[in-house]
Amino acid sequence: MSKLDALRATLADYGQVIVAFSGGVDSAFLLKVAADVLGERCHAVTAVSVTMARSEVADAVALAAELGLGARHHVIESHELEVPGFADNPTHRCALCKTELMDIATPLAATLGGAPIALGTNLDDLGDVRPGIAAARERGSRMPLVDAGFTKADVRAASRELGLRTWDKPQLACLSSRFPYGTQITEDRLRRVDAFEDGLRALGFRQIRVRFHDTIARVEIETAELPRIVLVREQVVALGKQLGFAYVALDLAGFRSGSLNEVLPAETLVKLRHRA
Repeated sequence: MSKLDALRATLADYGQVIVAFSGGVDSAFLLKVAADVLGERCHAVTAVSVTMARSEVADAVALAAELGLGARHHVIESHELEVPGFADNPTHRCALCKTELMDIATPLAATLGGAPIALGTNLDDLGDVRPGIAAARERGSRMPLVDAGFTKADVRAASRELGLRTWDKPQLACLSSRFPYGTQITEDRLRRVDAFEDGLRALGFRQIRVRFHDTIARVEIETAELPRIVLVREQVVALGKQLGFAYVALDLAGFRSGSLNEVLPAETLVKLRHRA
């Protein structure tokens, strides 16, 4: 049995499902397959808060419409910054986020007769520092991509075969991931980072992170793009200063997911990986 067939069989066994849908590569693929298999018994929930890039909110809504969800796409406002401890940005911040997501999705699941809540977690995610995975599991979430053996590369390849425009979409992460642990997260700071990344996308850069270091914006882009950003250096610096940063720094190591974990003590990383 192929991985895609295994995924379809898993979803069919659910009978109905609510897909936690961010609009990223993984959740878009999962939603597409779930909608194909379960039809009207497939719902999606998108938790919208200030930690989600504005462009991604709009894209998630558009994607759900393209997949024919209609009224079965539930866009619900989230208030992550009001969750006790979240704005202080502790190392287990992602666990607080996933708990909030499950708190939002669970009442909807109850109205549908106890429909399982499925996340777009893939096998590669299990090897990363993802305390949110453990928090979601504790709340009863399902991870059908993991159960079917999908890696990130598998998801992209299958998405392309199914004609999903998200197959080569850049990696996403909530805007809170731009802040070093212990750095206060505020709505103003989130919007500044979001606007900076929007500006870089307007200049043609795709895989971007603007890491917030108080007066410094540390820009991560793919290493192949490093020579090109120098050509638009003045525009990038002007954008950063317009958004209140005194300095704009280019990270010569290039984009890498979870780069802010690099400064965590080894024992902390071990604990977080064990928890995930």
